[in-house]
Amino acid sequence: MMPRDPEENEKTNNEIKPEEELPEATTTLEEELAEANKKAEEYLANWQRSQADFLNYKRRTEQERLEFNSYANANLLCAILPVIDDFERALKAIPREYKNNDWVEGVRLVEKKFKTILEGQGVKQIKCLGNTFDPNLHEAIRQEKGKEGIVVEEYLKGYILNDKLLRASRVAVGNGEAITKKDSHQRGDRGDKGGRVNG
Repeated sequence: MMPRDPEENEKTNNEIKPEEELPEATTTLEEELAEANKKAEEYLANWQRSQADFLNYKRRTEQERLEFNSYANANLLCAILPVIDDFERALKAIPREYKNNDWVEGVRLVEKKFKTILEGQGVKQIKCLGNTFDPNLHEAIRQEKGKEGIVVEEYLKGYILNDKLLRASRVAVGNGEAITKKDSHQRGDRGDKGGRVNG
């Protein structure tokens, strides 16, 4: 074999040198790959967080929209309740000789239709006579003879809308004194004349 030219030997030595430096280059590549993986994980985590934030935002805005609609309905329904009260008072005030007239029956049907529409919207009347006084549902305007803490009279009907209070019932609460026959007779008379609600 022919001896190599010194330049060729130098080229060969140069070619060998990069192989010796290869572990250093590999380390740099591994660091870059690890850094790229770390950034990719950060980007993925940020994207997932952004997606979760967006879903929460969507849910929150939908809930706020429903609450706004419910609040708007509640305001409208509160404005209608006095009309129902007036219908009930008008029907109670009709003289006996007119109770069987067709027009009276027509007014009763209109009142019933009004109540059916309200029930369809989720409005329910609060039943309170004979029940324990509940400050969340009732407004006590006086005390009368009767079992202590029990609602003995209802002056104005209360209503709830989908488990939220629209209007509290205005009531009289028993003070613990026993009711005599005279008291119950007077209460019945006042109820007819004074516009109290008994049912």
